[in-house]
Amino acid sequence: MARSIQGARRVLDIEGRAILDLAKRINKNFEKVIDFLAKAKGRVIVTGMGKPGFIAQKVSATLSSTGTPSLYLHPAEALHGDLGRVTRSDCLLAFSNSGETEEIVKLLPIIKKIGTPLIAIVGSVKSTLAKNADFVLDVSVEKEACSLGLAPTTSTTAMLAMGDALSVCLLDRKGFKEKDFAFYHPGGALGKRLLLTVEDIMRRGNANPIVKEDMPVKDVLLKVTKARAGSASVVNKKGELTGIFTDGDLRRHLNAKRDIRNTRVKDIMTKSPTAIKKEKLAAEAFQILRSKKIDEIPVVDDKKRPIGLLDVQDILKAGLV
Repeated sequence: MARSIQGARRVLDIEGRAILDLAKRINKNFEKVIDFLAKAKGRVIVTGMGKPGFIAQKVSATLSSTGTPSLYLHPAEALHGDLGRVTRSDCLLAFSNSGETEEIVKLLPIIKKIGTPLIAIVGSVKSTLAKNADFVLDVSVEKEACSLGLAPTTSTTAMLAMGDALSVCLLDRKGFKEKDFAFYHPGGALGKRLLLTVEDIMRRGNANPIVKEDMPVKDVLLKVTKARAGSASVVNKKGELTGIFTDGDLRRHLNAKRDIRNTRVKDIMTKSPTAIKKEKLAAEAFQILRSKKIDEIPVVDDKKRPIGLLDVQDILKAGLV
């Protein structure tokens, strides 16, 4: 086996086992941290120096995007004026493997004076940082994955995993939903998937062929072709949706002995088709199309009257998948 393959597997094995060991340490202390953060009125100020600092930035970003206001504070910059960003109503989440990081230790007296609660995510529970924290989460690891045992690898992986655990549990505790997530992610495919409604992309007007039950199939085909659609919504005398006529219905009856061209569409349509309301999310419509293995779905109002048509191609064009 190539040396690099063995090396990569060794690194992943060490870091994987470290996370599993970390899971065993999740206890009531972790629950207390979640309880505290869920009730906190201010922001979660996240800090860390060096490699843990990059982890702190990621965790702060995750918290912010999942309903917990947060910002990253560089500890060195904090010592030169940025501590003015920290208030008593905030809480400080500090990442440090040794718990003796000079820049962070120097912050402790000022943080105590401000009265900001401190949560330490630390690799040594006997460190200065841990001893001065209100809450301590132990992320110590047996060894770094670095072959020299020097570069922060396993230790930063453990910090990241703990930060993710905090963020996700806090999300659940606060009842943060998809619509809330979409509010903070309005751009790109993610925002589209969560915010776009059926009404935003459905076909309407001439592009939404609607035919009566007694219309001959040949006339229905002309209307569908003119609309450049893949189906037609079939309605009764009250204008209510009673069926849908698709190219699949046409193919299934082509071998019939009767003259299909003059057959009433209600005799060969798909009855009681699946329909959807305009206010539903387009993502939900896509799931229906995929699960039922259909290409089109009529859009109806509260009186079951077709007001639009959604084709799988419309969803593809919108960039939802």
